[in-house]
Amino acid sequence: MTDTPRQDPHGLQSNEPAAPDLWAQAAMKNEAKRSAADPAWERQVLEKLVLATVAEQRAARRWRIFWRFAWIALLAAVAWALASRDLGGTAKSGPHTAVVDIKGEIASGAEASAEFVVAAMRSAFEDSGSQAVVLLINSPGGSPVQAGIINDEITRLKAKHGKPVYAVVEETCASAAYYIAAAADDIFVDKASIVGSIGVLMDGFGFTGTMDKLGVERRLITAGQNKGFLDPFSPMSEQQRQYAQAMLDQIHQQFISVVKAGRGERLKETPETFSGLFWTGQQAVEMGLADRLGNLDYVAREVVKAEDVIDYTRRDNMAERLARKFGAAVGAGAMKAMAALQLPQLR
Repeated sequence: MTDTPRQDPHGLQSNEPAAPDLWAQAAMKNEAKRSAADPAWERQVLEKLVLATVAEQRAARRWRIFWRFAWIALLAAVAWALASRDLGGTAKSGPHTAVVDIKGEIASGAEASAEFVVAAMRSAFEDSGSQAVVLLINSPGGSPVQAGIINDEITRLKAKHGKPVYAVVEETCASAAYYIAAAADDIFVDKASIVGSIGVLMDGFGFTGTMDKLGVERRLITAGQNKGFLDPFSPMSEQQRQYAQAMLDQIHQQFISVVKAGRGERLKETPETFSGLFWTGQQAVEMGLADRLGNLDYVAREVVKAEDVIDYTRRDNMAERLARKFGAAVGAGAMKAMAALQLPQLR
């Protein structure tokens, strides 16, 4: 095999090997010299590789141990938070006004859920130092079920412990929030508060017309002619609409009965009282939906006669929030939002 002629810089051809071949020969000579100078170099390289592998395995093991301890610490923090929350109401104190916040949406899983509010009220009533319980309300409403549970528990706890319950309204006390406030002995409002909205609604969307225009076919297969009731992609029959209206009317009557029982003769009923309208705090006092103007400090000082205020509100702490983030909160929140579109709401 002949070497390919090579052009040198002066334009002459040469049969000498190309430069890369010369470099390979030089590398082989260097390796030979290195082997002769240090016959154990291969063993040293292998030792370095083994040590690097061991170090990597140790680092991976340390991270596994770290994450295991992190999970254990998280679970311990959650357990401690739950235990401290359960034991929070056992401590006794001197004379004071007990406060329970009802803020935001009244719904299962929210801070204004029946679970949290009822637990806080029980702690407040059971403390021998509490002279009265004040529900500090700022909510547009929510679930009639959650509001009904809280309303029933207020009535039960008042009868059991003989302590008065006052509702103090900040910005808003509407719908399900007023459902709760109706169980209080007295309702205090600011003159500009929003009060009332004694009604029920069920909202959603219908896309049947849009689907027809786009040429989209809805394929819904059910067992039971009303199983697809309230499906936003299917038309609603008149019979289904009447059924939904009857259900809302029944819940509305339950709401009206609770308000009449709670307010009694103080209520100055008009055709608009239970229409779903809402009023300012000043108007609410005139209509008998509220009793007096006043805030939390006023009630504690002038009504309860116990200026010291202790907050019994149950709230999610950092450990519980972290635990929830590690769960399926996103998926559960999406399902809850979809379901909320089709559930009766007092708001």
